[in-house]
Amino acid sequence: MSAPASAATLRPATRADLPAVLALLADEDRVVDQATVVVAEAYEHAFRAIDTDPRNELLVLTDADGAVVGCLQATYIPGLGKGGAERALLEAVRIRADRRGGGLGRVLMELAIDRARSRGCALVQLTSNKQREAAHRFYAGLGFTRSHDGFKLAL
Repeated sequence: MSAPASAATLRPATRADLPAVLALLADEDRVVDQATVVVAEAYEHAFRAIDTDPRNELLVLTDADGAVVGCLQATYIPGLGKGGAERALLEAVRIRADRRGGGLGRVLMELAIDRARSRGCALVQLTSNKQREAAHRFYAGLGFTRSHDGFKLAL
């Protein structure tokens, strides 16, 4: 039986967490064994860039045993809107497929929102693939509202 969500902890990721994070990002519908993940130089470079940038955080959610069960990247964006306050952009939000439904996603998001609030952010925003209807219901349940249409341009 899995430990309760209340035993989960949110912390900045370390280099040692990178295989677990990449496993979460590899396939959101199944558990990927982190031992099979190849940490290519591009991932090493990206991790170092995030880790050394004070406006970025790669955060991991760990269970009572210390296993990585969730992750997200938070980017803090300065802006002239909202009275010059920062906003937090949350990306790559994942909970391990076999641990969903027990409240870990709510814990992950609430702790990330608390971090943004304590930093002085006036807004937390995220994007989600239009096909992820369950995720949209989840975000709405946390108080997020649909306010904009997003656009992307692959380069």
